[in-house]
Order: sequence, then C-alpha cells, then structure tokens
Amino acid sequence: MVNYLSEYKLFVQRIGLIGITNILIAISSIILLPIITKSFSTSDYGIWVQIMTTIALMSNIASLGLPYTMVRFLSAEKDREKIQEGFYSLASIVLASTVTISVLLLIFSNSIAAALFNGEVNIVISLSVIVLFACLNAFLLNFFRTFQQMKRYSLFLLSQTYLGILIVSYFVWRGFSIDIVVLGYLIAYILTFLLMSIFIIYNIGFKIPRFKNIREYLTFGLPTIPSNLSYWIVDSSDRYVIGILLGTVFVGYYSPAYTLGNIILMVLAPFSLLLPSVLPKYYEENDLEQVNFYLKYSLKYFLLIAIPAAFGLSVLSKSILLILTTPEIALNGYTVTPFVTLSALLFGVYAITSNIIILKKKTKFIGTLWVIAAILNVVLNFLIVPYVGIIGAAAVTLFTYAVAFTLSMIYSNRFLKFEFDYPFIIKSLISSFVMSMVIIWINPLGIMNVILVALVGALIYFAILFSLRGIEKEEFKFFKGLLGS
Repeated sequence: MVNYLSEYKLFVQRIGLIGITNILIAISSIILLPIITKSFSTSDYGIWVQIMTTIALMSNIASLGLPYTMVRFLSAEKDREKIQEGFYSLASIVLASTVTISVLLLIFSNSIAAALFNGEVNIVISLSVIVLFACLNAFLLNFFRTFQQMKRYSLFLLSQTYLGILIVSYFVWRGFSIDIVVLGYLIAYILTFLLMSIFIIYNIGFKIPRFKNIREYLTFGLPTIPSNLSYWIVDSSDRYVIGILLGTVFVGYYSPAYTLGNIILMVLAPFSLLLPSVLPKYYEENDLEQVNFYLKYSLKYFLLIAIPAAFGLSVLSKSILLILTTPEIALNGYTVTPFVTLSALLFGVYAITSNIIILKKKTKFIGTLWVIAAILNVVLNFLIVPYVGIIGAAAVTLFTYAVAFTLSMIYSNRFLKFEFDYPFIIKSLISSFVMSMVIIWINPLGIMNVILVALVGALIYFAILFSLRGIEKEEFKFFKGLLGS
C-alpha cells in the first residue's frame, strides 16, 4: 500500500491549476448570488436563473459535440495546415449551428418569453446574442485544451467568468433593470471572444477551410449530443418545469438552495478531470490492482470531504441562504438543499466509479443511461411538481441520480468488482452526524457565526474520524507529505 500511495501522491499533486480553476468557477456562482438576489425581486432572480439555464442548454446543442471532436482529432496533430483545416472546418460548423439557434430564438421570442421570462421579449432578444458568443467561446476554449495550453485555457475561462461578474455588479450598482444587467455577461463574452480569436489566429494563422474531414468529425461528434443533453435535462431542466408550472418566483426560491447543495461537486472536479487520463495506462498494462487502488482511494478522499460537506450544508442551509439571499428565498428554499447535497454525493461516486465503464469503452451504455434518466426526470417532475412544489423537484433529482448510480454500478461490476471502503464510510457518517448535532444545537446566525461554527464542525469531524481510525497511519503520513512538499 505504501508504494501505491507514493505513486498516488504524484497523481494528487497534478490536480494543480485546472483543479483550482474549476473551484474558482464554482465559487463564482456563490459570489454572484447575493448580488442578484438582494438587488432584484424573487421573480426577477428567477428570470436570471432561466437565462443561465438556457445558455447552458443552447451550448450543449449548438456545439454538436465538436469541441470534444477537436480534442480527439487534433491534439496529436503537428502539421500546421492540417491543424488550420481541422480547426476552421469545425469552427465554421459551430458558427453556422449557433447562428441558426440564435435566429430561432428571435423568431420564437414571443412564445419563449411568455413561457419562461414573464413575457419579457427584450430578454429573449438579448439572450439570442449572448447564446451566440457563449457557444463560440466554449468552442474556442477547447482549442487551448486541445493543444495543452492549460495556462491560457484557465486564464481565459477565469477572465470570462469574473469579468462578467464585475460588469454585472457594476450594472446592478448603477440600478439598471434585469434585462440590462444580463448584458454584462454579453460584454464579457465579446471581449473574451476577441482576445481568444487574436491568440488563436496568431498561433496558427487563418485559412478558409475546405471541409475535407467534416463527415468524420460529425460522425464522431453528433452521437455525443444525446448524452450531453440528457445530463443537462437531469441537472437543470427542473428550473424550466418549475417556471412553467409554478412561475419564476418559485424558480427564485429553488435555485439558490440548489446552487448551495451543488458546492460539493467542487471536490469532485480534479478527480473527474485527471482519472480518465491516468487510469488507461494501468488498464492497458493489465494492472487491475493499481486501477482499483486509484479508484478506491479517489473515492475515499472525495467522500472524506463530501460526506461532512453534505451534512454541514444541509443543516446550515437556512443560515447560509439568509446571508446570501433574502429571508423570503431562504425560508421558502432551504429544505431543497439536503436533497441536492445527497444528489451531488451520488453523482460524485458515479463520476469516479464510471471510469470502469469508460476503460471498457462502453460509452454507449453511459449515453443510454442518461437518456433514460432524462426521460424519467422530466416525466416525474411534471407529475410531482404541481402537487409537491419545489421539494418535489428536488426529490425527483435525487431519485434520478440514485437510479443512474445504481444502474452504472450494476453494469460496471460486470467488468471490474469495485471495492467500497465500507468501514471508512460508516466512520465518516458517524463523525458527520455528531458534527451536525453540534451545529444544530448552536444554530448559528450571521456570517461570522456561520464561519466559526463551520470551522468548529470541521475540527469535530476530523477529531472523531481520527479517533475512530477512519484514516490509516500510512495515509496520515501521505497527507503530511503532501502538505510538506
């Protein structure tokens, strides 16, 4: 085990830049939350959520799976002309697809506004332009990922995100309406688009493409759309259902609690990024023991933080939402958070263990799995939300993730029996439960009290976990080595 941990140490140290970038991107949504919720009505905030949800949806559709196609086909290419041909062919198709979707948004702006944006047609018009640049930027960012220019990738991604927050915050401070404030993101997208375009053209030059390999690109990229879209449906479509059935006010109640619960996925980001690039080496060498070791300890260290985070966020939900939002939103939405934290926990376990399926190249199963989950999610939301409200939507999300997790585990066990560290999980649950009881007893209110109690809770959790020997002696030395390196 000691030798395996020494190798695993190198893996953990590689988390680095991209892991930090993903965490900062996740934190950005929390930073923006009080800025919008405390400056606008709950209904206006609900509209804001629908805008962000729609941008994510359109990006999944308009890209046609071509950003990942670029990574797959051009990452090993050295010939400048082939890189130019491939990049500009893919970029032209993405541009055409995105313009088409933007035009459709304009054509159906009245209907879309009536269904999702309280009849605000101006918002849909702005949205059509924002979607154009959001989709193009998502594609351009993948250029830097394709050619391992990760510093530029991180820089542009963070710049786009936090520039948007700065401009939006300025517009809010100036007292503009929500349809003007949303243009802050458009300005950030345009500026980032121009900078990335300059860097790319300087890097590879410009060439009018001849679309020589476009059929091969589309054959590879298009089949990924159903699984990407299906995951979006499971993760985000409940905002649409709530907006259609209950109105944007209830979207405003629901979304902050959902965002809070999803913070757990920050812990997952580095593992989900690096495991797919590390495991194939050992798998191809038929070193299944090492593969299992990486999976087992990645899951253990994810759960080491994620389990207490789920407990802590659940019991502190009302207090945190009172700080970040308004009393109206906090009191109506805080009960959503426990469902979402457990959903995020299950998704994190799925994301790590599903690497077994990816190693076996059974990605078709993953696509089918998420299509089933998406259909189940939408049907149950329309059946349950009218009667149970936003709690029903949260419960449906949890149920859907539980089904996806269960089916993936059953399927992956056909190829590699995964070893769950059940003693550790039980000890972590016990430690988290005691921690939660202390937090509930204190019942902190106000930002300083919540921060202080969160720190005390963390100390209680780790003290109990260590006393129960939830972390072995070799692992303690491992973490000590990481901190000292």
